[in-house]
Amino acid sequence: MMKQHPRGLLAAALTNMGERFGFYTMMAILVLFLQAKFGLSGTNAGIIYSIFYFSIYILAFVGGLIADKTRNYKGTILTGLFVMAAGYLMIAIPTKTPVPNQTLFLIISCIGLFTIAFGNGLFKGNLQALVGQMYDNPAFSKMRDSGFSLFYMFINVGALFAPIAAVGMRNGWLEHNGFQYNPNLPELCHNYLKGTITPEATQKLTTLASEVSMGAQVTDLTTFANNYLNVFATGFHYAFGIAIFAMLISITIYLVNKHIFPDPSLKSKSSNASGQHEIHMDAKEIKQRLYALFAVFGIVIFFWFSFHQNGLTLTYFAKDYTDLSGIKINLGIVEIKGAEIFQSINPIFIVLLTPIIMGIFGWLRARGKEPSTPKKIAIGMFIAALAYFVMTMGSIGLPLKSEVEAMGGLSDIQRVSPMLLIGTYFILTVAELFISPLGISFVSKVAPPQYQGVMQGGWLGATAVGNQLLFIGAILYENVPIWLTWTVFVVACLLSFFTMLFMVRWLERVAK
Repeated sequence: MMKQHPRGLLAAALTNMGERFGFYTMMAILVLFLQAKFGLSGTNAGIIYSIFYFSIYILAFVGGLIADKTRNYKGTILTGLFVMAAGYLMIAIPTKTPVPNQTLFLIISCIGLFTIAFGNGLFKGNLQALVGQMYDNPAFSKMRDSGFSLFYMFINVGALFAPIAAVGMRNGWLEHNGFQYNPNLPELCHNYLKGTITPEATQKLTTLASEVSMGAQVTDLTTFANNYLNVFATGFHYAFGIAIFAMLISITIYLVNKHIFPDPSLKSKSSNASGQHEIHMDAKEIKQRLYALFAVFGIVIFFWFSFHQNGLTLTYFAKDYTDLSGIKINLGIVEIKGAEIFQSINPIFIVLLTPIIMGIFGWLRARGKEPSTPKKIAIGMFIAALAYFVMTMGSIGLPLKSEVEAMGGLSDIQRVSPMLLIGTYFILTVAELFISPLGISFVSKVAPPQYQGVMQGGWLGATAVGNQLLFIGAILYENVPIWLTWTVFVVACLLSFFTMLFMVRWLERVAK
């Protein structure tokens, strides 16, 4: 599979695995950590989550500018890896929960999140520009789409293990301190300590407190609530610590293989020597290419606004409405069980489905029927709409989030089957494979040479804008029927689909 691709592709993907490990750790536990640590509402945790994911991607644009101006792509990538590791260290250090000063400790956590985002910005877009340069060689140019799909598949191996490691650490720490995991307890404990809990929810807390205390009878709910929250949040702190080790592995792989990676700063010289067309672009062609890229950036905003709900409202849905009783893995030393585990489903499907989708595209390519990259992206938008349509249909009749909170949480029998989320993630993953790696490929192909880093940053910048809108999903989730929340994302994806279809022929001409 890798023999047809340039040397260095696998090493670049392995370098990116640490970043993916941290990214999916955040996707799995960030909003749940913010709620358990600080007692934030779903909306407020969602606002921080959306700002963090906005920062990750918008700073990729800044990272592209830095690399393009300094012409030191490799050094910028390495710096990004170290900065990300430092950010994870800042939020991995445990502090007392409930926090004695919420504002101060929340600011400290946000500084750590910004540090991670800045390091990611230095790293992500520039590594993608480096991979793109590997396919500027005419010997590999026809394999660009499949190359980026392979790259995307391998980097998601790290993502596959991140949620499992995070859940294992959190649950293991709970068990070490004499507790068991329950998804309802952090919210119940915070509401009890704040004095905002209903009598029905208080009864539920009393019952659960004894159930999760390894058989011990709980008589003092205040002591229990403080202890459970402290242990629960500390387990999350240690989960962030695992991401530091993943980053160190990536740093090692990058340093060992740095010499075999191409240097985008030398692109102009090598292109002049080989007489490649890109260097002879006139101003009009450069403008057309930039206009095409900006148009695609505008469209994918709506996709990312919908897709990255996986770490926000879909995670809330797993915690509040999904039956988790059958979703567990007993490793002997610890039981892997929790709402966060659903975030492993997406990377599992990426690894499993990428070869299949690549095989289909290869079969079509051999017959001269492979869709163009813009058409693939449009198809992906439609598939994403189908995923949220499934969620809409599966959520009809569910109570409002406010009603669930007043009850103290739903019983297992009142919750929906986990197959609803698994099926949704399956369809969303197919959509992602039509859009994300192929969008990166499209940018690397269309962007003028002198704007490679900036335009890869632009793609990530469009993702950033979509992420900044994520909090809208959290607001809807807490205030309107659940089925209506998912309907908003169906509409957003369909708008992207029809707009992309309208522009396909123009984009195909520009990309020739």
